[in-house]
Amino acid sequence: DEKERFDPTQFQDCIIQGLTETGTDLEAVAKFLDASGAKLDYRRYAETLFDILVAGGMLAPGGTLADDMTRTDVCVFAAQEDLETMQAFAQVFNKLIRRYKYLEKGFEDEVKKLLLFLKGFSESERNKLAMLTGILLANGTLNASILNSLYNENLVKEGVSAAFAVKLFKSWINEKDINAVAVSLRKVNMDNRLMELFPANKQSVEHFSKYFTEAGLKELSEYVRNQQTIGARKELQKELQEQMSRGDPFKDIILYVKEEMKKNNISEQTVIAIIWSSVMSTVEWNKKEELVAEQAIKHLKQYSPLLAAFTTQGQSELTLLLKIQEYCYDNIHFMKAFQKIVVLFYKAEVLSEEPILKWYKDAHLAKGKSVFLEQMKKFVEWLKNAEEESESEAEEGD
Repeated sequence: DEKERFDPTQFQDCIIQGLTETGTDLEAVAKFLDASGAKLDYRRYAETLFDILVAGGMLAPGGTLADDMTRTDVCVFAAQEDLETMQAFAQVFNKLIRRYKYLEKGFEDEVKKLLLFLKGFSESERNKLAMLTGILLANGTLNASILNSLYNENLVKEGVSAAFAVKLFKSWINEKDINAVAVSLRKVNMDNRLMELFPANKQSVEHFSKYFTEAGLKELSEYVRNQQTIGARKELQKELQEQMSRGDPFKDIILYVKEEMKKNNISEQTVIAIIWSSVMSTVEWNKKEELVAEQAIKHLKQYSPLLAAFTTQGQSELTLLLKIQEYCYDNIHFMKAFQKIVVLFYKAEVLSEEPILKWYKDAHLAKGKSVFLEQMKKFVEWLKNAEEESESEAEEGD
């Protein structure tokens, strides 16, 4: 009852013989592989099977084919280097793994191994593997966690990882789009790691952007730039809240925020939204509607110099108005406080009449619209009258 000795050579011979007989007709290849699974031990020899389908024979450590082995030209590495051919090969892998579900894990391990062997392959072989991997990532046969192998220090240092990533992402985005790619990357926490495809001294948004834009992957460059900005925004909000809870002087907070805006290219509109939510999150609000308005006015009066520093543009004022509207709608106790907050900010020169009138006329949100417009009616009328009076005074002065 001696345990069967692990001997992939016999298995390899059977597969290679079958592939040689089918020739390059990939439909026939898929059928042959389907039928062979019933006779051959795919579970045991998964690595050998995938080595043959990709490289034409069993791979030695480092990615070279053993000289004395029989090999086949019916494989990814011997195929034409174009997207159509790789799409046809992807179908072969899809069908095989759908038919023999247990091969899923083995195939993932195989691809991770192949990525670590990249330096052992020719440039053309790497390109084909990259295209194939991108297609298999797009159709869900592979999980994006396999990309971890590309962060291997030697591959990164020699520029192999970045060059491979270009071909891979091109075929992935070609099959799907950047949003689908982003979702897959986020699921495995890879969305913030793409810069690691470059050595430490080149891990900047500028370098990444230039490299991938020149390679024709502008959407990937923009995606990474956005990821960086999102990270910077989160960091800014966290630091802001800490500064507020410590009671740092406003001039220090303003200086810090302005530096961050410049450094991370964050717009004033984005910043005013961050400041508003930070200011509102530093307080434990009263649960009674009649008391919360009073509490809010007192609190916001104190912070109005900080808010005023970042409403230097009409668009920022409008952003703030929309944020106030959203907040008052989402926090039911604030429903009646909306007008009081806007008037306070008008008096404190955080908001000016033009954005308020624009908000009232057509720029408001649908959330609680009728309630808030009703609250603002008298104040808006007063603003319009004040504006008309100042215009007629100006005319008389002329």
